[in-house]
Amino acid sequence: MDRGTNAERDAILAALRPVVEGVAATFGPVCEVVLHDYRNPEKSVVAVAGSVTGRAAGGAMSEIGLRVLARGDEAADELNYITRTRDGTLVKSSTMVLRDSTGAVFGALCVNVDVSAVTQVHGLLGALAGLGTAPAELPTTTFGNDIDSVVDALVDAHQSRQRGSWAELGRAERVELFGGLDTRGVFAVRGAVEQVAARLGISRASAYNYLSRARAAHDTSTGGPA
Repeated sequence: MDRGTNAERDAILAALRPVVEGVAATFGPVCEVVLHDYRNPEKSVVAVAGSVTGRAAGGAMSEIGLRVLARGDEAADELNYITRTRDGTLVKSSTMVLRDSTGAVFGALCVNVDVSAVTQVHGLLGALAGLGTAPAELPTTTFGNDIDSVVDALVDAHQSRQRGSWAELGRAERVELFGGLDTRGVFAVRGAVEQVAARLGISRASAYNYLSRARAAHDTSTGGPA
């Protein structure tokens, strides 16, 4: 990456800093705006206004950011999706990727809105009107200022979905677990393979072996490398 490209990216981020403050101020305390620089995933948050997910400047990207990072320049904006934080807060979010003049993705502008109160009022009005509907199951998203906590949460979530400890999983299930983590962008973070290996209680060599198998299986299913 040349110095000119870095200077351009720095200028884009600098121009967006007042936008972060302005959008958050417009929507009030239920809104949080976060500006990310993906050149440093462990400390990607360069500016934040509002407090919905507890982000802070200098914090790490969320699992949503990891997913965008994994897609590289093929990443697209994700608008108006709803997730739930680990403390139960219902959040409507939009993630808008940032590109330089070459089209390369290098960051994102994220808007998070706490819609818990709105959802509660909607449910109350529905109950009063006799329109009983079961609440939809929403994915729980990990937002953290520490990248290690985000990686650990993703490992735990994937393992729980497979309903068994590492020792209880067959070879295909182990490969699938690593493939799922890779798809979510976990291994785009420095040291993530070692962290996942420690979390699962396996050797670094075994972790690399399963990751290699998962990527080979993905390439076979898609007809070749992306």
